[in-house]
Amino acid sequence: MARRLLLFLLLFFVVDIYFYQAIITLTDNIYIHVAYWLIDLLLIVGMVVLFVAGRKLRHSQRWLTGLFTILLSLAIPKLLTAPVLLLEDFTRLFRSFPPRNIYVSELVLFLAIVVLLTVIFGLTRGRHFYKVRKLTLHFPDLPAAFDGFTITQISDIHVGSFTNQKEVQKGIDLANAQQSDLLLFTGDLVNHAASEMDPWISAFAQLQAPYGKYSVLGNHDYGDYIQWESQTAKVANLERLKMVHKEMGFRLLLNESDQIEKESESIALVGVENWGKNGFQQYGDLRKATAPLPTNIFKVLMSHDPSHWDVVSEDQEQHIHLTLAGHTHGMQFGIELFGFKWSPIQYFYKRWAGLYKSGSKYLYVNRGFGYHGLKGRIGMWPEITVLTLKRKQ
Repeated sequence: MARRLLLFLLLFFVVDIYFYQAIITLTDNIYIHVAYWLIDLLLIVGMVVLFVAGRKLRHSQRWLTGLFTILLSLAIPKLLTAPVLLLEDFTRLFRSFPPRNIYVSELVLFLAIVVLLTVIFGLTRGRHFYKVRKLTLHFPDLPAAFDGFTITQISDIHVGSFTNQKEVQKGIDLANAQQSDLLLFTGDLVNHAASEMDPWISAFAQLQAPYGKYSVLGNHDYGDYIQWESQTAKVANLERLKMVHKEMGFRLLLNESDQIEKESESIALVGVENWGKNGFQQYGDLRKATAPLPTNIFKVLMSHDPSHWDVVSEDQEQHIHLTLAGHTHGMQFGIELFGFKWSPIQYFYKRWAGLYKSGSKYLYVNRGFGYHGLKGRIGMWPEITVLTLKRKQ
């Protein structure tokens, strides 16, 4: 986490220096120049202090989140308009490096304002701008009875971030409107504590599917990111969260499996605890979860972190046909237009949003239902995934 924060601040500083070239081209007002850097300095120092102080300061996480949101809101317009300045510099190389063109700097400032308005939309409306993504996947060994079987996947609810019950209800209703056969939740129900779910249990209990609702835990569900008064309290919190899943009507799979039966045929649903890289917990035990299953049964795996697919499940002895993950949120920021997909998270995760295939195995990474850290979503809208399984002839 500290390394990622440092890399982000370093990137922000480099982009800031570059964007500053447009500012000094447009104005030589010393007060504007000082204000430009003073705002950045206060934000960066504040974030570093809060991060170092961590759990010692009351509400430090909330303040850190707020400062991060402001910093990111300022960084995104500068980052996305920097290529225009870079292109100008490329042409200046062949023109004896003359002063910057004032019209180019005006264009950069105009584009930055447009991007900033987009960011503001993402921070206000984008957090509940739910999108349904539908895909059809073909498998030659899918049992005939499951030809056309539908699965709705949601992930990363992060209920502790929610403040608007009416808007969240729209997402719940949209998930139910898909009328899928099975509903799967792939982890991170809360930010930190099970108590965050108290006002929301009845709302998420409304989610329905005729073949059941299943869930797994994500890295945030274990309560590892806040200070507990004792280890006993932390353990009790996790036990309470497990009960919350039950109260919502979900069967929580903890390194175990279940079989879904239809017309005398069956597929296996496998769920593992969180398994991640780079400091994240590795509680998942896929071998244990699949041990009771017949070798040749069709398997759908729920594993919160897509890193698990790369390191473990892709090479698992028992063939895993389809893996469903979440965790990345698509960083809650990116661009998806006309088939083009980009987000800074791709420099940290090989598989970070959408569908991936390796041989005859599929991985789908859900962009998340909720939000955490950044108080909104910019370009990477909250997602409800609907997967239709088809038997390949």
